[in-house]
Amino acid sequence: MQKFVILDRDGVINYDSDTYIKSPDEWQAIPGSLEAIARLTQAQYRVIVITNQSGIARKLFTLDTLTQIHRKMHQQLSNIGGVVEAIFFCPHNAEDKCKCRKPCPGLFHEFANRLDAPLAEICAVGDSLRDLQAATVSGAKPVLVMTGKGQKTIQDTKLQEIGTISTYANLAVFVDNFLIN
Repeated sequence: MQKFVILDRDGVINYDSDTYIKSPDEWQAIPGSLEAIARLTQAQYRVIVITNQSGIARKLFTLDTLTQIHRKMHQQLSNIGGVVEAIFFCPHNAEDKCKCRKPCPGLFHEFANRLDAPLAEICAVGDSLRDLQAATVSGAKPVLVMTGKGQKTIQDTKLQEIGTISTYANLAVFVDNFLIN
């Protein structure tokens, strides 16, 4: 049976920015996150990233720049034995009212359909309320990390609508606990 873990990008794998990550130079991994992905890879988990990238719609960066950012992430992961198998991203902004932008579950469903993955058995790690909402609506298991927007998210009263959520300090702590269970 195939094993998957879904990760948000900004705030989970790399530092987030209110002004967006607009270049490979701005993309900086959160300490321990790449090593955590490598541990998942070595444990035979297929790591998938699902991320909103509205900076494209806002014309803050291009699709080519996003590819360069992801190339940097893939290279750094490759250097330590980690793999992100696929990246599903929404290039729209909230005003576009698309079905792929989290908190909508469109990209989760696209991933599940393409890879024949049972969402009910998959943890989806995020730092924002919309990450957790998309995971919940799609049927995946939402997991909150306190990096990125996690501190703000834990205080959001709308979080109670989701129900019980596993919470971890960061991706590395989640992976440590996940792999022993």
